[in-house]
Amino acid sequence: MAKEKGREKFSSKIGIFFATLAAAVGLGNIWKFPYLVGENGGGAFLLVYLICVFFLGIPVMISEFYIGRKTKKNVIGAIEKLNPNSKWKIIGYMGIITSYFIMFFYTAVAGWVYSYFFKSLTGKFNNIDLNSAKDVFSSTVASNISPVFWQIIVLIVVSSIILLGVQKGIEKVTKTLMPLLFILIIICGVRALTLPGAREGLNFLLNPDFSKLTATGILIALGLAFFKLAVGLGAMVTYSSYFTEDTNMISNSIKVAFSDTLVSLLAGIAIFPVVFSFNIKPTEGPGLLFMSIPLVFSKIPLGKVLLVIFFLLTAMASTMSILSMIQVQIAYYTEEMNITRKKAVIFNFILVALVGSLATLSADPSSILYNVKILGFTFFDIFDKTSSNVLLPLGGLLIAVFVGYKNKKEDILYELSNKGTLKVEKMVSIYYFIIRYITPIILLVVFLNSIGIIKF
Repeated sequence: MAKEKGREKFSSKIGIFFATLAAAVGLGNIWKFPYLVGENGGGAFLLVYLICVFFLGIPVMISEFYIGRKTKKNVIGAIEKLNPNSKWKIIGYMGIITSYFIMFFYTAVAGWVYSYFFKSLTGKFNNIDLNSAKDVFSSTVASNISPVFWQIIVLIVVSSIILLGVQKGIEKVTKTLMPLLFILIIICGVRALTLPGAREGLNFLLNPDFSKLTATGILIALGLAFFKLAVGLGAMVTYSSYFTEDTNMISNSIKVAFSDTLVSLLAGIAIFPVVFSFNIKPTEGPGLLFMSIPLVFSKIPLGKVLLVIFFLLTAMASTMSILSMIQVQIAYYTEEMNITRKKAVIFNFILVALVGSLATLSADPSSILYNVKILGFTFFDIFDKTSSNVLLPLGGLLIAVFVGYKNKKEDILYELSNKGTLKVEKMVSIYYFIIRYITPIILLVVFLNSIGIIKF
């Protein structure tokens, strides 16, 4: 097992790529991306999202890679090593808080996916139509016991993998499952394109109609870019701390962003033709995936088998994303607080199960805690919207300013060029300009808008 000073490292370049890609690819691509595109007007929202990925997501990801591999520390220890005894450690603490906020609602949705995998195994979707698809989703989310049960199952699976460590747990699982997920999404997309109404679905996804784009939609696109790329919360700092010295971090960030975007587009291609073919409203919300995918596979030869495999791999995709968030927390507990890995995992399990159940039991109008609201928001919405629209952009802003203004350009070039072995001077210069002058300004404006100080 490759280690440095007692600390594990990923074993190979392909392992690094799939682990970091798995941190990005998850329910954000297959569940959240399609329904937010549907709620915010389709193609115009998609275009803004792509701009956010290029000017904001990739630069912040490179910055996190730089911080993590240079220091080989957890998110708080890394900032402390680069800038000792400074207030910049708030970046690390914010990352941990953000990862928890995401975990609280994300594990609830992952529980829905796990439940759907079980339902597909038991034939619940045989001969399904739109009305029954809606009924199944409503019963899955609105029950007071079942969704909490599945949330706990998710936490048991993730905790078990985390206990195995970086190589035997995270790397092995992600390297095996990510290629399979790609294949299944492609199959689903190809079949969806043969449905009547497919052209209308593609037009909605790919043709921008800027009359449907709002200022709120732009903010949501930014939050989605950060959410899907797993930046702004310390996950990429933590994962890159396990990188090998020959990892091309600029190349890896671009490959991860491209692959993550490709998965999102494939998910959209798989879902929106179905939406228009079966007269589902694109604005259906969080249930869009859970209503459309069973309808697709109900029309495919061997659809029952493929549906089982699809929800199995979707469950694993959500599991892989959760791994990256939990590892942020576990690395902090084990390295900064000297808690054993086992105790840290158990503590994390209990904390997320208790607080996360608040999100699970407030996700649907029929849920027992739905009417318990703070400032008009349910617990589910508080964890979701606060993390995606406030904490992630703020975390990205602080990381951009920290790297761009508290680190020397020559130090950044030295690290990103692998001590001068890679010819990346021009790319680093472009990145350095963006991270100093473009990314912070955009993120600052968006953040000030999100908290109501400015309006646009």
